[in-house]
Amino acid sequence: MAWVLTLLLLAGVLWLAIGGDVGGTVLTGVAMLSVGALALHGTLLRPRLAAGPGGLLARTVGGAHRYSWSEARLRLRTTRRLGRDSLTLEVESGDHLLVFGRIDLGEDPRDVLEVLTTLKGQALS
Repeated sequence: MAWVLTLLLLAGVLWLAIGGDVGGTVLTGVAMLSVGALALHGTLLRPRLAAGPGGLLARTVGGAHRYSWSEARLRLRTTRRLGRDSLTLEVESGDHLLVFGRIDLGEDPRDVLEVLTTLKGQALS
C-alpha cells in the first residue's frame, strides 16, 4: 500500500507542478518522499524477525543481528499512548534491545511470543 500511495503522491506532485502551485508541489513532494522512504524501509528490512533452531535473526537499518536462544530474552510490553494500548515484543540481549510491533511482525505479538517460546524450549532441551 505504501508503494501505491507513493505513486499517487508522485502523480499529485506532477499535477500540482503543471498547475503552477509551488506550495502544494513542495508539500506533496515532502509527503511523497516520506511515504516512499517508509515503503523502501518496509521492503528492504523484511522479514524483520526470523527464528530457527539456532536462535533469532533480527534485521534493522544497522544490519542483521543474530542472537542465540540462550542469550535472547523475550517479553511483551504494553504501553498506553493517546488513550490506546499498544502491544510490542521486546527482544533483549546484553546491551541490545529490539522492539517489534504488530506491523513489524505481521502478526499479533502475543502469537509471535508463543511461537518463539516454543522454539526456544525445543532448542534448549
